[in-house]
Amino acid sequence: MKTEDKPLIFEVSQSNFEDLVIHNSTHIPVIVEFMAVWAGPCIQMSDELSQLATEFPGDFIFAKIDIDEQEELKDQFSVTNVPTIVVFKDGVEVQREEGQYRTDELRLLLKHYGVFRESDEVREKAREQHLLGETSEAIMLLTQAIKSDPSNVRVALDMVQIFLDISELEQAEGLFSRLGDEARNSEIGLSISSQLNFKKLAQDTIGIESLQVLLLKEPDNNQARFDLAVCFIAQHNIEKGVELLFKIQQNDDKFREGAAREMIGMICNMLEKTNPEMSTNYRRQLANSISK
Repeated sequence: MKTEDKPLIFEVSQSNFEDLVIHNSTHIPVIVEFMAVWAGPCIQMSDELSQLATEFPGDFIFAKIDIDEQEELKDQFSVTNVPTIVVFKDGVEVQREEGQYRTDELRLLLKHYGVFRESDEVREKAREQHLLGETSEAIMLLTQAIKSDPSNVRVALDMVQIFLDISELEQAEGLFSRLGDEARNSEIGLSISSQLNFKKLAQDTIGIESLQVLLLKEPDNNQARFDLAVCFIAQHNIEKGVELLFKIQQNDDKFREGAAREMIGMICNMLEKTNPEMSTNYRRQLANSISK
């Protein structure tokens, strides 16, 4: 059972479970999500699995089971929490995971069952090289991956990230602007968009060292403090940048019509998916500072 261009996504009930899940799992992996339509995490993960099934048509089956409509299946598999993922291979359950999985975690799960793209393997090698300081090698690997699999926009997004990391802002912006809306609005794309904005804002300042000297001379200069925060955030030193923004908020919450408060909110949005704990912590701090 293998179709090349149609995603294999099914609503599963007690009556078709044997055929759609058990029988088909002897040919390809079947990823079952026990879910509830009233639970946001279930819907989010269902959307992500549907996108992956579309990306890998015929390589695995995504089967959705609504626990409210299929209580017998819920009890049969002792499902107590949603979402719950159950993987079937060769007619039997081989893996079970409770709680929401993000897209990158779902990709790792699928990779364990042989569902992955070679270009993603090259991405991992490129990332390792970049972290080791071998950025030229990383760019070469990504260039090869783009040529071999031009439809994998994650490769192009990785290239944009490297250009940002080495301060090649023009190249980063040029490549990013050529990507489609889906790529730009993805989790990685939104993060890159935020980074681009901060990089451009930082370019318009006098620079970190000069701003630090200026603040030593003028400790009450909130504009210098704001510009320094922007520079730190542009260099991925978010904690230091946000600390400065909170200091502005504490000293003068009306500075530039609440610019510090607005920027903290932007950073919370930027971190919401990549670092939800930090995002929640900053939101709490901001709420406390406003209520005082």
